[in-house]
Amino acid sequence: MLAFWAAADAAAQNARFTTGPVLAADEAVQAVAVWHGSVYAISNSRIGRYDVETGERLALWEGPLTHLNSGIVIDDTLYAAHSNYPGVPMVSSIEMFDPETLTHLGSHALGIGHGSATWIDRRRGMWWVGFANYDGRGGTPGRSTEWTNIVVYDRHFRRVGGWVYPEEVTSRFEGRSNSGAAFGPDDRLYATGHDATEVYVMEIPDLGATLRLAEIIPFPGEGQGVAWDVSKDMLWGLKRSERVLVGARIHR
Repeated sequence: MLAFWAAADAAAQNARFTTGPVLAADEAVQAVAVWHGSVYAISNSRIGRYDVETGERLALWEGPLTHLNSGIVIDDTLYAAHSNYPGVPMVSSIEMFDPETLTHLGSHALGIGHGSATWIDRRRGMWWVGFANYDGRGGTPGRSTEWTNIVVYDRHFRRVGGWVYPEEVTSRFEGRSNSGAAFGPDDRLYATGHDATEVYVMEIPDLGATLRLAEIIPFPGEGQGVAWDVSKDMLWGLKRSERVLVGARIHR
């Protein structure tokens, strides 16, 4: 185990984040999304849209969902990962919303499979979905945190590939799992745990199916879902303990 922690320490850190905007949001529990001057605070069954400049809540959605998680706006649709956590067997779906009004537009059922869907992103025309697995509560017997994985789908949500995290990352999840991730402007995956104030920067290797840990960067958010505003080199996260959204600019 010491070797894994040493490897992680060696990966940290060539970059740093500085705290930018901080917005109070009742829904700042699970994740955040970003779109055209708006940020979205996502809780288990509520989504709030907020103006970045004023902090005013512009729209609110509430509905009978169990565990919404990370969101991303692509082609004027807000996509959010969803699961039945802490239910077992784990069941997941991708929920879709209008980013302006937060009207629910539809759902893509993933069913039982790889774990609890916690984040979704799109890279080079393919959907990437993170599936959490847990020790203890919400976990499937025989499948601990080490079973946390990423599935790559085509545009019709047909599986075309998959990845896992190295042990020096899963060990830092401390029995919980990968709560969020988003591809940055450098085409690397910025992943988070459940509550640790750090981001794991992952690279896609040329061989094998295990992502490579490039660096660990301290982050002002407390784990959970994250989202990039690539126009500002800013990664948004949240502090669940304070119910606030936090924007952090990356410096290299």
